[in-house]
Amino acid sequence: MQRRAQRDDQRDQRAERTERTRGLSRVLVAAAALPVMLIAAGCSSDSGSGSDDGAGTGAQENAGVTTSTSPSATPTVQAAAYKTLPEPCAVLSKKTLTDLVPKGTKGKAGTSGDTATRGSCSWSSLQNNGVKGSQFRWLNVSLLRFESDATTGSGDQQAQQYYTKQVQDAQAVAGATNTKTQPLTGAGDEATSVRYDLKKKEGAFKQQTVVARVENVVVILDYNGAGLAGEKTPSADTLTKAAEKAAKEAVASVRSANGEGTGGGSGTGTGATPAPSTSAGASKSPSGSPSASPSASASQAAATASPKATAQKS
Repeated sequence: MQRRAQRDDQRDQRAERTERTRGLSRVLVAAAALPVMLIAAGCSSDSGSGSDDGAGTGAQENAGVTTSTSPSATPTVQAAAYKTLPEPCAVLSKKTLTDLVPKGTKGKAGTSGDTATRGSCSWSSLQNNGVKGSQFRWLNVSLLRFESDATTGSGDQQAQQYYTKQVQDAQAVAGATNTKTQPLTGAGDEATSVRYDLKKKEGAFKQQTVVARVENVVVILDYNGAGLAGEKTPSADTLTKAAEKAAKEAVASVRSANGEGTGGGSGTGTGATPAPSTSAGASKSPSGSPSASPSASASQAAATASPKATAQKS
């Protein structure tokens, strides 16, 4: 009986040890599986985060490409303010012409291939005073308009450059003496009056050149006088005053032809139409051509009256 009881106890102890061993194995297996699950979860999380970052980076790169390939703004220049010119022979009133060229109020238009961008008109007067001699006067008005162009700049800029050059040319005429230069107000955006004496075989000439700019148009007025065959030389002050007054009138006619104010001449330009972009073609000033005079001596004087710097240079 005692041995049987001992065997039963031993059997129970073995069963208990076996059960403990099995429980411990299950715990160890579970413990070993836990790190694997955590690592797998971590990898899954990292993979998702990487995808998000990649998508964000790609979007930023795409945005950068879109910005860099945007078309650049096309260069533009300010449109020219004035689109036409008045009739050159009508920029001065009959009264003004009578004062400046009393014996030659009918002007002669210069040749122009495009009257909307350039034009000129000249007048010649010879007042015969018998044995005392003659008083000669010559007047020329040149108009030049510049169109805006993306390559050469705005019409105003081109006109400013041309204006400056014409003033410089008037100050540097070969053979001129007693040259005087002064600014002139009331004749457009800017104006300069240049006067000088010039000796010629016909006599001593008093030359006045007024260069004025209004917007994209340059007005050049040349006026000179001389006493021929013994007649006294005219006053430079009187001629300058008359030339400056006429230049202001010519500028007013340019404004009037473009719908601003009223013109001072006997009529505004007719038939002139806006010109296309012709800045390259508007680089030369039209040269004045003196009209026929009533005598041989006047013809010779008129032929040499035009100053080289302003009537024929660009």
